[in-house]
Amino acid sequence: MGVTKEQVQASLTSKLNPVHLEVIDTSGGCGASFVVEIVSEQFEGKRLLERHRIVNAALEEEMKEIHALSITKAQTPQQWKPISQDSATTPTTEA
Repeated sequence: MGVTKEQVQASLTSKLNPVHLEVIDTSGGCGASFVVEIVSEQFEGKRLLERHRIVNAALEEEMKEIHALSITKAQTPQQWKPISQDSATTPTTEA
């Protein structure tokens, strides 16, 4: 069996201490493909490519078995808050 969603979450949580983390197994359960959204203070002052490298380094052991890793968001808490606050304060209209 490949890597589990829980293994990816545990590694990222212990190494990057994220304030937000979402891991989705897109491989149908075989553990070969994941989508990650992560918000961590460790990304402060880093460019996007550096942030992706940090995530890949945190998953060094898991990457030996993962075929595809899509990092959809790698943000600082300051970058993430405005987006989450905007969605919380945006009024919804009902038809």
